[in-house]
Amino acid sequence: MTTLITGANRGVGRAMFDLLAETGDEVIGTHRAAPEGHFLRLDVTDPGSIRAMASDFGDRPLDLLVCNAGIFEDRGMALENEYPADLWARQFAVNVTGVFLCVQALLPNLRAAKGKVAIISSQMGSSEIASGGSYIYRASKAAAVNLGRNLAVDLKEDGIAVGIYHPGWVQTDMGGARAAITPDTSAAGLIARFGELSVDTTGAFCTFDGTPHPF
Repeated sequence: MTTLITGANRGVGRAMFDLLAETGDEVIGTHRAAPEGHFLRLDVTDPGSIRAMASDFGDRPLDLLVCNAGIFEDRGMALENEYPADLWARQFAVNVTGVFLCVQALLPNLRAAKGKVAIISSQMGSSEIASGGSYIYRASKAAAVNLGRNLAVDLKEDGIAVGIYHPGWVQTDMGGARAAITPDTSAAGLIARFGELSVDTTGAFCTFDGTPHPF
């Protein structure tokens, strides 16, 4: 089994990379720095970088693509005078457009394996659970949920399943030291969910522990 994880150099992405590597299966990570070991260079905001990553990956089948790269840069901003337009563009470029372009670039590989796509979104992307603030991040993660749902429809005939996941409140740079769970706990739960994903459950949105999540 071959897995590719975007944004695998730290946090939950790195934890997933390490846990999957322990199984002996092939796991490839991406990050923006120079490639090292089982890592490929990738800036998900740069279409040329995405094409180059796909070229470096080659024509081998891809069993699982984990779209994990994401940023959260509008935490605590004031509605009255913050949330600049360039920040909207940057966060959507990573959290939404980058996801789509990675799926698109690796689609031949996914089709060859009848593989799976896992999109790491967030509970903050739920339209049913809205507690205000962090408008850019919430909107981008809601868009990621919608993207995953529609990809699930279009890729089902290819035998490609798409799952959307909330990783939990995790002790990372994004989640903070007071978060509820460790990266390893989140990663282990997510990997179990990826294993359960099939064309029968494609389009589902759930938490790392398997709880169905409100859309």
